[in-house]
Amino acid sequence: MTPEYRMKRIYQGKVKAVIFDWAGTVVDTGVMAPALTFRAIFAEEGVEVTDDEARGPMGMHKRTHIERMLEMPSVRARWQANLGREPTVADVDRMYAKFVPKNIEALEQHVDVIQGVLETVAALRARGIKIGSSTGFVRPILDKLLPIAARLGYAPDVTVTADEVPDARPQPHMVWLNAIRLNVSPIEALVKVDDTVDGIREGLAAGCWTVGVVRTGNYVGASAAQLAELPADELARRLRRGYQLMTDCGSHYVIDSVADLLPVIDDIERRVHTGEKP
Repeated sequence: MTPEYRMKRIYQGKVKAVIFDWAGTVVDTGVMAPALTFRAIFAEEGVEVTDDEARGPMGMHKRTHIERMLEMPSVRARWQANLGREPTVADVDRMYAKFVPKNIEALEQHVDVIQGVLETVAALRARGIKIGSSTGFVRPILDKLLPIAARLGYAPDVTVTADEVPDARPQPHMVWLNAIRLNVSPIEALVKVDDTVDGIREGLAAGCWTVGVVRTGNYVGASAAQLAELPADELARRLRRGYQLMTDCGSHYVIDSVADLLPVIDDIERRVHTGEKP
């Protein structure tokens, strides 16, 4: 006999953890280090790429990022024109081997903790919220970045890198591994904060709340110094584009920077309390 009623388990508690991306979200305003590194390794192959081309796949595992760039018709056409052949797996391997040390060097020059991050993280921790992190960086890069960020005051409770999971972004595995290492459940008690489309898709695939960051991130693509000098109309254009990209990919919320996160956490907790899910 089919029962007349079905009981449904609904989480109505607090946010328990926030998982932050790294470059463009908590450090390296404008994601300058990776973008400059991708342009440099392509230039060494004799192929100039634009800033938009270098930033297009941002958020992915960096080897996959190189593959995606080589699949772009514009980049592939320049590669064929300059090298007289199609790119190969060996080319990807060679370029990725160059990327890791070059990106570490660039990070040492460009890393800043983004304004408002330290204050926001302190406020989250005061509320008992744990701090996780996921990144398109591999472990050798993050191991160099961690002590730099720690000296500047930022140290998450756990870290997960793209080479520690079967598939990195936009797959959900890094978020899930964060939940395991943080010992946090259910998934709707987690919030993923990221400045790239694939980082948001990662959070959506995992089943948690997502917050897109624009002003300090990849799609505005300006360092702190450059942000201060950008003409108002150009900054507005880049912000509109970034907000549209973050909205179109399904972000639950879109903000300028991590400095604007606390009211979002309040609203997520309000929605969860009513039984709403991501």
